Amino acid sequence: MAFITLDTKKLKKNFNYLNSFFKENNIYWSVVTKILCGNKDYLTELLKMGISQYSDSRISNLKTIKAIDKNVETIYIKPPAKGAIKDVIKYADISMNTDFRTIEMLSKEAQKQGVTHKIIIMIDLGELREGVMREDFVDFYSQVFQMKNIEIIGLGTNLSCLYGVLPNNDKLIQLSLYKQLVDIKFNVNIPFISGGSSVTIPLVKQGLIPVGINHFRVGETLFMGTDVYNGEKLDNMENDIFKLYAEVIELYEKPMIPSGEMGTNLEGDTFDFDENNQGKTSIRAIIDIGLLDIDMKHLDTTDTDIKYAGATSDMVVLDLGENPKGYKVGDLVEFTMDYMGIVRIMNSKYIEKRIV
Repeated sequence: MAFITLDTKKLKKNFNYLNSFFKENNIYWSVVTKILCGNKDYLTELLKMGISQYSDSRISNLKTIKAIDKNVETIYIKPPAKGAIKDVIKYADISMNTDFRTIEMLSKEAQKQGVTHKIIIMIDLGELREGVMREDFVDFYSQVFQMKNIEIIGLGTNLSCLYGVLPNNDKLIQLSLYKQLVDIKFNVNIPFISGGSSVTIPLVKQGLIPVGINHFRVGETLFMGTDVYNGEKLDNMENDIFKLYAEVIELYEKPMIPSGEMGTNLEGDTFDFDENNQGKTSIRAIIDIGLLDIDMKHLDTTDTDIKYAGATSDMVVLDLGENPKGYKVGDLVEFTMDYMGIVRIMNSKYIEKRIV
């Protein structure tokens, strides 16, 4: 048995902190729900907290959100694939776009469904992920701003996710200037500049965000309580909203070095062992979770006496040393996880999801 827990009280604390923070700074924010992988129970708890806009990169997750509350606003936060156009219009009120042909298809589908679809045009400011190149942006905008059933409500950018290019005042000023440029050139008033994410929050605290940046997309800081810009935990937020528990299914005293002719394991890895441990033993526990569910580099045991010894597809082996805590078969080992660890666990159908 293995399960992950979501602490709703801690999540509410983080939510209230961020909600107040953004209100004080006149910033509209959207919760990025990717970490929840569409889990209906967890999403239901999140929607109870009262924010009106949710962002995700999976249509199926947005569909679940709309099934819980059809009135909340949803954003599809990656360029839509051709095969997803119909569902993007159906389940996303807003989508982020970078391709003229894609927006044409969104326009046609929005007309079929009798709705106006809102879009945010993404601009590449150096991260080299999604985004229209800066020198092409004005021409791009001129091609799409009069499309039927399409309303351009914002300009945006993505930073730090692919190569770790950090946001700074200069890059965000550039984004603000593009809004001013198209506002004047096309006699419009684009309401949102979506230049913020978890990594940008510290810049707000330092007063380094241009006034025009008024929309943030936040996931990691809400769910992890982290200062993503500096790679640190925030003292005034909860850092362990999620915990993982895995049951001990075997526990024996065993040699510290394997015996026999050595080859490669299932991942193709070879191992070297400290010869000083020849003849020594330790207590080894097998827990009911494996590489299909998690990459162990994204987990930490809350018990500092436990060391990771290895893993296969469905089992993880832990070295308990002399087992000072007295673990036995049937006991649970507790872990905390980083963002990617939680996403992997949430995406595993083999791990039970609980609310505490």
